[in-house]
Amino acid sequence: MIRKANLKDLEVIIKYNQQLALETEGVKLDQEKLFKGVISLLADDTKGSYYLYETGGKVVGQLLVTYEWSDWRNANYWWIQSVYVNPDYRRQGIFKQLYEHVKLLAEMEDTVCGLRLYVEQQNFNAQTTYQKLNMYPSKYLMYEWNKA
Repeated sequence: MIRKANLKDLEVIIKYNQQLALETEGVKLDQEKLFKGVISLLADDTKGSYYLYETGGKVVGQLLVTYEWSDWRNANYWWIQSVYVNPDYRRQGIFKQLYEHVKLLAEMEDTVCGLRLYVEQQNFNAQTTYQKLNMYPSKYLMYEWNKA
């Protein structure tokens, strides 16, 4: 079952975000900042929405959607972020179902022009998964500046 997250899901979302950062980037997230960030998003739908995959009453996967306004398209891109599937449940199509759910929601919204995500350049498993879902590498490179 896929459902939109709420404040009761705070603990599992924090846990999965910590595991995601450690697993994909070797980064240990600041617990207090993460807590505040997840609570802030869960309390304000304008920032985004987490979608959770639940089986047997247990959350085993998550996907976050945030928004980027495009003046060229007069619509939002939905950015897929914080994708995580519990290791015991991988290779069972859970991400695919989360993605298809979000894609269907996006297709029904006139204010959405597309879905985007970013992936580590060396994360070939994820890239293969995205390509199987008919996503393709963007023609844009992503640059960033991070406040220290």
